[in-house]
Formats: sequence, structure tokens, C-alpha cells
Amino acid sequence: MLVLGCKILITRNLVSFFIYMIMKKTLVYLSLGAMILTMGSCSKKVGDFASEYFNTNPTPLETVGETVPATITGTVPAKFMPKNAVVTVTPVLVWDGGEASSSQVTFQGENARANGQVISYSNGGPVTIPFNVLYQPEMANSDLYLDFKVNQGGKDYVLPRVKVGYGVIATSTLTDVAVLEPAPATSNFERIIKEQYSAEIKFLINQANIRANQVDAPDYVDFNKDLIASNDAPNREIAGINIHSYASPDGTMAFNTELAEKRENVTVDYMRNQLKKDKITEFGELTSEFTPEDWEGFQQLVEKSNIQDKNLILSVLKMYKDPEQREQEIRNMSAVFNELAEQILPQLRYSKIVATVNVIGKSDEEMFLQFESNPSGLSLEEILYIGTLANDDAKKEAIYAAATQIYPNDFRTWNGLGATQFSLGKYDAAAKALAQAKKLAPNDKSVDVNLGLLALANNDLGQAKNLIGGAAGVPEAAAALGVLYLNEGQVTNAVNSLGGAKNNNTVLAQILAKDYSSAKNTLAGIQNPNANTYYLAAIVGARTNNENMVMTNLREAIKLDKTMLAKAQKDLEFANYNLSGLN
Repeated sequence: MLVLGCKILITRNLVSFFIYMIMKKTLVYLSLGAMILTMGSCSKKVGDFASEYFNTNPTPLETVGETVPATITGTVPAKFMPKNAVVTVTPVLVWDGGEASSSQVTFQGENARANGQVISYSNGGPVTIPFNVLYQPEMANSDLYLDFKVNQGGKDYVLPRVKVGYGVIATSTLTDVAVLEPAPATSNFERIIKEQYSAEIKFLINQANIRANQVDAPDYVDFNKDLIASNDAPNREIAGINIHSYASPDGTMAFNTELAEKRENVTVDYMRNQLKKDKITEFGELTSEFTPEDWEGFQQLVEKSNIQDKNLILSVLKMYKDPEQREQEIRNMSAVFNELAEQILPQLRYSKIVATVNVIGKSDEEMFLQFESNPSGLSLEEILYIGTLANDDAKKEAIYAAATQIYPNDFRTWNGLGATQFSLGKYDAAAKALAQAKKLAPNDKSVDVNLGLLALANNDLGQAKNLIGGAAGVPEAAAALGVLYLNEGQVTNAVNSLGGAKNNNTVLAQILAKDYSSAKNTLAGIQNPNANTYYLAAIVGARTNNENMVMTNLREAIKLDKTMLAKAQKDLEFANYNLSGLN
């Protein structure tokens, strides 16, 4: 029995041992399988990326201001990204003869040591690749690619590039600096300048008769001579004569009213006789009025006087408004009143005669003729004035050039010359003239606006922003600022700054804002459309699916500028239209 039991025990132990060994082997195989799978996800290379993994917004690409921005989003498939791989992606825009690269982006497997976007091996995952390069005109026909460089296990290798986008619509770059109005040279010219001649006739106390010594006085004699000279001069006219008569504020109000009115009537009669004697028949209107008590004149004379108690007198005037009470209070100061009677009151018994004379300047025709014969015969304001009247920029340039020679120390002549040369597209000459204007008037904002326009024309946006942004209040600055906003891609600000002005830049801002109805209205209001105007109208037609509008306006643009045909044929705005008939 003992032998039989041992045999049974040994048999059971052997069975257990064999079962244990089998299970252990299975675990080893399972572990080895897992290791093999893990090593496979790390050791295999990254496969080739495909275009369908990616989407580019927008497609085709489109400029914003002077740049070409886009966002490339992608989805990496499951089981694609090895856990130890690091992929560096470079977006590249390629065109015939050139290419431009944007910033690199990195994405990586789960176990890689890098700072990129992590992609799960098992599930895959999304990636985002920003793109932004400076615009170049050659980019119209181009393709956007992604270049891939992989680092895996200390080894580098390159994958084939993948196309993810195409072309560039460059409508936002169609700003038209040439249509901007520079700040002009200001002129203070007035064709009719008003001059006034005056004389006073003094009266004795309580009297209203005109004494000979008054009309023989130098100031009245000179006044009469000026009237005669104005009547005889061909460029002068007497526009009117006014007589204002006064009584001094002593005596009753009733008496002074009657006295002042008598002085008025006497002076008017005398003046009428004088005009008739001098044969002056054209003198506008002779008007008259009187002031019974000249308290205002009284106060002014007291303030200017050296009377000892003048402050007391002035306080009485301030304290009492009733004229008779004022007079009584002042009379109560007997010593003071005597001084007033001697120094102040006699000056308030008078009639003042004022003649208004219009000095009529040269007519426009006379000034232009003077410029042709002898420009130096024009005053500064006259030559600046006809500069604003000239109907073409070539004539303006000649006028302002002459002005800089005759009046070289006035910055307005140089500003006018520079502004006109800018309008003519003579940017180098304009820069020299405006530099001289800036030297003469460092703080003048109109000069800054014009220098800002030059900076815009030269694509120096930083300088343009400094100059134009600091010239608030100059009317021309708003339109220039609108163009600056367009160049920076700030469409809403551009629309607001341009304020509905009827020009190409407003149309462009409205197109970029997708406000095509307003763009059409603006186009209809542009008085002198150029090739760019018609080209923008064609774009509006393309974006509103109006083929007739596209073709009609492109034909007009090409009539004015033959280069517009090649431009339109490359422009993806017109990709859906057959332009072969425009040849």
C-alpha cells in the first residue's frame, strides 16, 4: 500500500509540474508577443502623408493686407504615427521661379521627446499648421505644399511633399494710392477785402451844431480824402456809411435822448451834402442811429484814465443799473464829478462816421494773365490761390514751382509743389519738395499727411502710420488712414475711415467686407473712373455671379490699361469665366 501511495503521489506531482510548465510557457509567449507589438509601433517608419489628410482654409489662398495667411488642419490616421517619431512640417508656397516658406510645426508620437503636437499611435489625431508669408505678385499661380522631415531613433529621413492648396487671390492688395488726395497748399486769398475809414465830430455840451474846427480837423480831412479816393479807384467800392451819435451821461435821460437824436440828424445832413459836393453817388446805404447816454464809452474811458477814485466810480456803475441813479450817485461825489466833467464827459459828446469800403482783388483771369506775363507781380496769397484753380496737375506744378522761387520761405509753396508732384506720380521730386516744407514748418500736419502718402506709395507702412496717424483733423488724413488700414488687413476700420468716399479704395474696402451692394453704389458715384475702377467693378461682378458685369468692365479696364488683360487671366477671381474673348 505504501508503494502504491507513493506512485500515486509522484504521478500527481508530475502532472502539476507539467501543467505549471505549460502555463509558464504561455505567459512567456504572450509577453514576447506584446514586446514584439510594442517594438513594431516604434521601429516602423512613418508612412507617406496624403493630401486627403489635410484641409486648407481658405482655398484658394487669399491675401489679407500685404500677407497671405491660411490655416491647414489635418487628421493623422490610427496606427500611422510611431510612438518614437518626431515629424517637422514646413508649409511652402511654390510658384514658377520662386517659393516662400512659413514657420515650421512639429508633431510627435506618444513616447517622443519634443514639444510638438502629440499624436496617438492607436487612435491618430488632429494637427493644426498655420501659414503666413508676405505677398508677392508672382504668387497668383502657385501651389501650397507641406514638406516633412522625420527624426526617429536618432535617424533623420525625408518624406515626399504633399500638395494642400493652390493659388493666391490678391484682391486686398489692390489699394490705389494714386487716387488719394494730398493735403493742398492753403491760401488766405480774399477777392473782396473790407476796409473801414472813420472820423469823429465832437460837440460842445448840450449843443448839436457842427463846428468848422471839427470838419477841418486832420482826421476828418483824411477821412474825406479816403472816401473820394475809394470812389475814384476802379478796384474799390463804398459799401456803406454809418453814423452813430452820442450824448454824455450827464443830464436827464429825456434831454439826452433829444440831444443825441439832434446830433444824429445834423451829422446825417452834413454827410449827405458832403457826398453830393464830392460827387460820390455810389455809397451803398447811409444808415444812422443814436445812443442817449454812452455809459459803455464812459466806463471804458474811466478804466483807461488816471482819475484817483476811478475804482469807486466803476463800483457805482456795477452796483446801479438805472442810468439816472448812476448819474446821481456820481454827482454826489462832487470832487470826482469835476474831474469827470473835465476829462471824460467831453469825449462822449460826438458823432462817429464809419465808411465801409470793399477792396476788390484781381479776377481769376487777371491773375492767370499776370502769372503768364510776370509771376512776381502776384502776391503770395494770389499765387497760392490760382494754384488751387488750375485745372490740370501740370499747370499746378508750374504755378507752385514759380511760387517756391518767388516766396521760398513760405512752407505752403513747397507743400503745394510736393502735393502736386505726388499726384503726378513724381515721387522722388515730391519727396524733395516736401522735405523743404517740413524743414520750414516741422509741426504742420498737412505736410505730414503728404509725407505719409509718399510712405504709402513706397510701401513703408510703419512710417506712413506714424505720419498719417498723427495728423488727425486734416481732412485728407481720413482717406489715407483708410488705405493704411487696408494694407494692414483691418477691413472694418478701413470702411469706417473711408466714410463712403466715392473712390477705388472705398470700393475695395466694401468688396473685402463682402458688402457688394454698397460697392456697386460707390462705383456708380465715381466721377473719373480709371482702369483700376473698372477692374474692381469686374471683381464685384464675379463675386455676385454677374457675367455681363465681369466682361463689360474688364473690356473697359483693358481699353485704359493693356496690362489688365494678363492680370485678369491670372486672377483667380475670374477662374470661372472664359476670358479668351477679351484678346
